[in-house]
Parts: sequence; structure tokens; C-alpha cells
Amino acid sequence: MEKITPQDFNELIRSRRSIFPKDYTGEKVDDAIIQQLLENANWAPTHKLTEPWRFIVFTGEGLRKLADFQSECYKQVTQAKGSFDEGRYQGLKMKPMESSHIIAVGMKRDEKKSIPEWEELGAVFCAIENIYLTATAYEIGCYLSTGGITNFEEAKSFFGLGKEDKLVGFIHVGIPKGISNSGKRKPIEEKIKWITA
Repeated sequence: MEKITPQDFNELIRSRRSIFPKDYTGEKVDDAIIQQLLENANWAPTHKLTEPWRFIVFTGEGLRKLADFQSECYKQVTQAKGSFDEGRYQGLKMKPMESSHIIAVGMKRDEKKSIPEWEELGAVFCAIENIYLTATAYEIGCYLSTGGITNFEEAKSFFGLGKEDKLVGFIHVGIPKGISNSGKRKPIEEKIKWITA
């Protein structure tokens, strides 16, 4: 195996971007790359080896199934609350078709609740970052959406999640139309305090 230099690794992290579905070409990403994204996600850190991440991959006609479910779920929940918005409904029905794959991400709670929920969620977000970094290495687009039906209790069962579990979001994957913009961060010096004595 070719050794990865620290410089290569630093560049990979600095190159990671959210690339939105509107910026995808419409071409399909090879399923083998999606499998690799998830394989690398599976190597995220996990306290007490609970491995709380769960993934459901939608592609092809599966994207339509997701679109139909999430738009109708949104409609039913928001109409009951009097907050239905036709534009959001249409977006939930049409936008999934812009992606090659969409990966629904869940957090499956340890039945023993042996560690705090926030640690389980932290592990899932580490898995998501592994997906982002792998997508960057393969030069494919990746974007985590935490809107739509993510926080709807009524959506959980569709994704095989129970009462104690969480639907964390949806990772959109596609072939980007071009190179993403360079990132911006404030200097790290503004966020560090060194104590040496």
C-alpha cells in the first residue's frame, strides 16, 4: 500500500466540501464507490463498540420511493399542525431525483443505554465525516441534509428506527459539475488557549 503523506492527508481534510445536488451532473456514481463510503464510515470511533450508525441507500427507482414517502410524510404531519408549505412539499418530491444516491443515516440506540445518547450521535457524525472525506478522495459530490422530515417522529419506522433511535439526516451523493470553491475558516489561533505552566 502506498504511504499517505501528512501533506496529502492535510490537503484532503482542507478540500472537503458540501456539494449540493443542484451542482451534480445527473450521472450515476458507481455502487462500488458508495459501498466504499459506507465501509469507511463503519470505521468511525465508537465508545464501547456500540457502532450506532445505520444506513439505507436509495438509488434508481429507490429515489422515487424515498421522494414519495418523504413528501407525503411531510404533508400529513404539517397539515395536521397547520404549517404545510406547498413549495417544500414539491421540493421533497422532486429534489431526490437530482442525486445519484441518497443515504439515509440513522442512530440506533444501544439497548442497554450503556453510554449517553450524545456520544452515540457523536459516533454517527464521525461516520458521516468519514463518508465526506472518502467522497472527497474519489472526487464525488456529497451533502448532508438535516432538514425535511429528519426530525419527524412519524418518519422513523420507514427507516427501520425505533422510539429511542434518531433519524440523523440524508447524505446526497452525485458527480459534481465542476471543482468546488475553496473553503474559509477563521484562524485557529482565535480558538486555542495554550496552558504551559
